[in-house]
Amino acid sequence: MADKTPATAQPGPARQGPRPLALHMGLQNLIWLSSRAALPLWKNGSLPWKSHLAETAENLRAAASGASLEQLSAAFDEECRRRLGAFAAGVTAYRFHPARRDLPDPPVFWREGTTRVWDFAPAAVTADTPSVFVVPSLINRARILDLTAELSLMRHLAADGIRAFLVDWDAPGEDERSFTLTDYIAGRLERALAAVTAETGGPVPVIGYCMGGLLTLALAQRRPADTAGLVLMATPWDFGATDTAKVRMIQAATPQLGALIDLLGELPVDVLQAMFASLDPFMTLRKFCRFAEMDPDSGPAAHFVALEDWLNDGVPLVGPVARECLLDWYGENTPGRGVWQVGGRVVDPAEVTARSLVLVPQQDYIVPPDSAAPLGALLPNAETVSLPLGHIGMVASGRSRAKLYRPLADWLRGSPWNG
Repeated sequence: MADKTPATAQPGPARQGPRPLALHMGLQNLIWLSSRAALPLWKNGSLPWKSHLAETAENLRAAASGASLEQLSAAFDEECRRRLGAFAAGVTAYRFHPARRDLPDPPVFWREGTTRVWDFAPAAVTADTPSVFVVPSLINRARILDLTAELSLMRHLAADGIRAFLVDWDAPGEDERSFTLTDYIAGRLERALAAVTAETGGPVPVIGYCMGGLLTLALAQRRPADTAGLVLMATPWDFGATDTAKVRMIQAATPQLGALIDLLGELPVDVLQAMFASLDPFMTLRKFCRFAEMDPDSGPAAHFVALEDWLNDGVPLVGPVARECLLDWYGENTPGRGVWQVGGRVVDPAEVTARSLVLVPQQDYIVPPDSAAPLGALLPNAETVSLPLGHIGMVASGRSRAKLYRPLADWLRGSPWNG
């Protein structure tokens, strides 16, 4: 369900997104120019197509056989102008949309460096109140799990009587500039989890989302006495299971990425955003064209703005972590090959015996299902659940309540998954 906050509620300054804006604008023009150049080849039948597109392309060519190349070119140019105009209108509408996030922050339970743990507590906390420790990715803000008043996994759990502790990494500061994944997992996460279990009086389930799932898997292996259960949501493991464009791109760009990381000491947000945008060059065009047609005061428009604000508010990866994640995980598939180490110890799912749940979104283009699903077989006490949702849609869409929030709350209390 979309947030119903009207667009007129909170005027504010223009946004800077979608980031990086110059790339998105240039990419749409490049698509138009390259498609325009290929039009004569398509018209005469000499343009090669991928096998799954060949029949559609040939049927379209046959349907347009009565039109001259000049007529087709004119129609093509007009359609491109329309789409580019709609894209620009959508971007402008987003950048100047008056809606702003107004959710109050929960209390800070624990803090170290730039890392905080938010305490989403039910109205009444007793010794019997169930608790959970939730870890998001280091790349994007934790706010995706607390996006709006209606689309907040954390607030839903609290309303259902579960005390949810959410790690908020924030942007790295000077203390974190030299951090490795070992520093984050064997340092920050272990100490934060220890504080939570001291507060609650015993072990708690641990949830990891996306990259956070890999962090929590290593955490659960290292701290079994503090881990009452493990939930991995859209968590990559076998980076070689699917020959995705993302993996090929990172492998090809390894020398350039390494040099950039060495130069800056980090991998900037806009570089990360550009890499994600390259997975589907048409996605940004499609979604902003749709936004241009929305009623700006509608719930769907408010939801779009909230999601885009989160997407455009990422944080950089410090150099050592960027190398481990991009060059080792994606480039060398160290987790899937069983050689990824944290604190000198190989991260082995077989050593995590806690009750586990592996949630695999089937419409996930960021973490393909073939990459996430192997964890269900590797964890000794795991249940694997396939969700008809996407990577972000699983936690922040109109179907999140029914497909994730409610059954997850029941599972955390010990019930079987019933989604």
